Amino acid sequence: MKRKLISIALLLLLVTMLLAACAPGQEVEVTVPATTLELTTPGQNPLVNQADDRGRLAGAAQGLWHGLIAPITVIGSFFNPALEMYEVHNNGREYNLGFLVGVALIFLILGVIGGRGGRWR
Repeated sequence: MKRKLISIALLLLLVTMLLAACAPGQEVEVTVPATTLELTTPGQNPLVNQADDRGRLAGAAQGLWHGLIAPITVIGSFFNPALEMYEVHNNGREYNLGFLVGVALIFLILGVIGGRGGRWR
């Protein structure tokens, strides 16, 4: 049991260090013989705290909603290029947190639903 706990702690530490290495402003370039892939982190959104044409600014509640509908939106964006997953006219951290919680809730709900189906078989 103790060995398993230590292994999990070390794995968590490794993952944390790897994610921290991808902090904004960091770049990683992977080059293989016929391909170059540049991995970068997202930059700042220049439209944060700037209202859209109608004077609206997306907050936490809209971020939550956009996160909840993200799986549907990503599929729709393949067929309609004008459809976006993420509102760029947002208030920053609050919208981002709402979006992330919404996406997490969808996967939690799908996991619970999928887990129930496995037990009933």
